[in-house]
Amino acid sequence: MFQTQMETGLNRLLDLYCKLLDGFIVLFLAIMVVLVFGNVVLRYAFNSGITVSEEVSRWLFVWVTFMGAVVALRRRAHLGTDVLVSRLGPFGRKACLVVAHVGMLYAAGLIGLGTWRQVVINADVTAPVTGWPVAIVYAAGLLFAASAIVILVVELLRVLSGAASDDELVAVRDEGADELHAAPGAHPAGERP
Repeated sequence: MFQTQMETGLNRLLDLYCKLLDGFIVLFLAIMVVLVFGNVVLRYAFNSGITVSEEVSRWLFVWVTFMGAVVALRRRAHLGTDVLVSRLGPFGRKACLVVAHVGMLYAAGLIGLGTWRQVVINADVTAPVTGWPVAIVYAAGLLFAASAIVILVVELLRVLSGAASDDELVAVRDEGADELHAAPGAHPAGERP
């Protein structure tokens, strides 16, 4: 009972965190649009411009990309295929998912370590236009790595404890393949064998 409540609480917390990231993504995209569009209008109409537009927009794009990767990881919206895994039994699916999560944890750890080193190296380096520390750009990788590690550990613990359902053992769903599996010998609409 306690484990189920803790798991539910962790899931709610992670979902809330992803909604917060969604809000920042929308905010950052809006700022990027204002900066870039405003800069274009000012250049063509008034022979002027927003000096920090290019630099800040580029940095915001990096942050949006890494925050979007965290949200996609949580929602299992990343690209992949289930051609092999969908044909395995529950034990095979579980084994593949554990191996995949361990590999992703390793990769997230490498990203975290590498970006931490870049943050330290670039803490005193300032950007040419804004004068802000370049470490701000690399901090996006730290956010991703820390978030990904937490998400992956929570999911890995669910799988190892047996709390994950059979559907959750396939990390990616290939919807086109599901249609083909539903009717053996059938072909997607409008296609011939």
